[in-house]
Formats: sequence, structure tokens, C-alpha cells
Amino acid sequence: MKITGYRVEQYLMRLDRAIADCNLASGVDLLPGSILFLETDENITGIALGAGAGLDGLFKFIEGADPREVVGLWCRMNDSLHKIGNRGITSFGLSAFDMALWDLKAKIEDAPLWRTLGAREGRVKAYASGLDYCLTDEELFAFYRRMAELGIDSGKLKVGLDLNADMRRLGIMREALSVASRSPALMIDSNEYWSPKQAVRWIRRMEEKFDLIWVEEPARRWDYHGLRQVSRQVKAAVATGENLHSVADVYPLIANRAVDVLNVWTGHSGVTGCLQVARLAQAFDLPVSMMNAQANYMAQVAAAIPNHWMMEVVDPGREHCLKFDNRIEDGFIVLGESPGWGVEVDEKKLKELQAHPPTGRGQFPFPRREGAGRYIVPPAKGEVPW
Repeated sequence: MKITGYRVEQYLMRLDRAIADCNLASGVDLLPGSILFLETDENITGIALGAGAGLDGLFKFIEGADPREVVGLWCRMNDSLHKIGNRGITSFGLSAFDMALWDLKAKIEDAPLWRTLGAREGRVKAYASGLDYCLTDEELFAFYRRMAELGIDSGKLKVGLDLNADMRRLGIMREALSVASRSPALMIDSNEYWSPKQAVRWIRRMEEKFDLIWVEEPARRWDYHGLRQVSRQVKAAVATGENLHSVADVYPLIANRAVDVLNVWTGHSGVTGCLQVARLAQAFDLPVSMMNAQANYMAQVAAAIPNHWMMEVVDPGREHCLKFDNRIEDGFIVLGESPGWGVEVDEKKLKELQAHPPTGRGQFPFPRREGAGRYIVPPAKGEVPW
């Protein structure tokens, strides 16, 4: 079997509801979608979701190769980036090809990816994440109650611009989740808006009333001094890492004891790179947490990570042209037996989306809000509904 070609299909998707964090508090309901199709001479095709940039320069390193040689092909692509670095667009390209190669490998074996990766069972503990800064208090409660009714007993709230509102909304999230647990696990995410000192002051106020299990991105992603400062001065664990690209980026955080929970995903140089990051964390006895994904496809990888804690789950509606073989049951993402990622692309619906793109409010990626790391800019009138 040989790799013969690839194509990328891009489209726009209108979400069922808006999503937001403190950097773009008003939120968006329109996002770009992208699917890579990696083709072979035996008519088996691998896919990668959410990818489509930086591919042309890398394809020559895998063209004509046997797709089952996944790790070797990853090394070949990664070595080709030695001078320019595994960063930005090139990292997205590497990640995409690696993801499609793993999908191919599992499909050739006629097995779900979680089995190909050696997982013991096809299920992953989930936590609810509303991406909820733009939701009303009523919508916030409805989201977390809906998740709790699926057995999910942990939730993460977007915070950062208004302490009183953050405290009130933490209480709403806790109450909504209480049907799943008498003591639901609570988390917050400030998306790198604060300085380390601002983070410590804000989090300590929250911890007077709430038992937080982790605080996500309380300082810049690379600032191991600041992140360690926060970790040592609050009770909650510090979580970070999702905006990094490789094990090389993550190494300084771990070596300097600046992270307590490492956020991982396939953007860490694909499945191969994500597993490298998770294994490094495991060597330091650190848990990892998989970030959210269309159709929860990254649960396939999370299931095979021994030190994985729980995976982020949202429900804004991003599966318009996708069919997927997993479900949430008793607080876990339960994976099926469909081969590869367990995701199929409905080409007819994809073409409809491309021919008739939806309209809405969109901005991606999110920018960093004014005042970040220096002073807090509260929501302007009408910027958020609460």
C-alpha cells in the first residue's frame, strides 16, 4: 500500500449557540471547518479534522510511503522542519498528516484507533466545558444541568473580567452539576488574560467560597516562572499547555515544576506528538487532560494514555457533515468499534455547506483582549448578556 495524494475540504459551520472566553467576551457562532483526506492506492482514505494549512511542503516526505509506517513518517516530517522549527502553520501540517496516517493505520487493521493505540477499554471520563462567557445565567445553568444529566460531575467555567460575576456563575455551575454529584469538581479558565499576580489575587478570592480542582491558563503559556508562582500560592492545580505545539514546548513547564495538569491534544504535533507529551508528563507523575474536539474524536487517543484524567466536552454543534461512533453515558465518552477515528464525512452535506455557507458572527482564532497582563477591562455595556 502506498500514499498517493491528498485533498483538503474547507467549509463554514454555524453553531447551535455562541461560544466565548474573556478575550472575546461577546462570542462567535460561526467557525471554520477543515478536513484533510489522505489517499492510498488501495482506496482506503485517512482523515484529519480541523486541519488544512502547511501541507504542501510536507507531503513530499510521505508521498509513496506505506501509511502503516506512522512513527517513522512522523520523524521524517519532523526532521524536515529542523531549521524552521515545528511551529505555527508547519506544525498544523505535521499534525494533520500524522492524524490522517493514524486513521489509515487503524482502518487498515479494521479497528478503532483506541484499539490500535493499545487502550484497555474504549471509554474516557468527561468534564463539561460551556465555552460559556457569552451565555446568560439561565443558559449557563441549562448547559451544565444537561451535562450533569448525562452523569458528568465536573465543570469548567470561563472567567476573568468581573470577579462578582465569576463568583455568581461558579455557584450556578455548581448547583447545576449537583444532580450528578454532591460535591461536583469545579474548574476555571482565564485563557492567559491575567498576570501571575492578578491570577493569585483573583483565585484566592474564589477559593474562599469554592473548592477549585484546577485553574487553567492563569498566566502565559510559556511563562514557567509565573505559572509556578501561581501554583505555589493557590490551592488549586495549575493546568496549561493546549496552545503549545510539541514536546519541546512543554519540556520547560514540566522541568521547572510550573504545571500540575497538562492540557494535551492532537495539535501537539499529531497523535504521535501528543503521546510524546503525555509520556513526558507521566514520567513526572503528572496527569493530562484532553481538550475538546469535533465529534469528541480525540477521545480515541485519550483512552490510550495511562495518565489521562478527563476530557473536555462541549456541545455547540460542530458535526454538521460528520457521523461519529461515540456517546456520553454515565459521565464517560463511550467509544464504538468503527475503524479509525470512528468518524465518517457526509460528502453530500459537506458540499451543501460549501455551496451555501452559513452566515453569523465569527472571528477565529480569538484575539487577546485589551489590558491583558496589565489591567482588567470589564465587559462593556451589551458585550455580554449578564
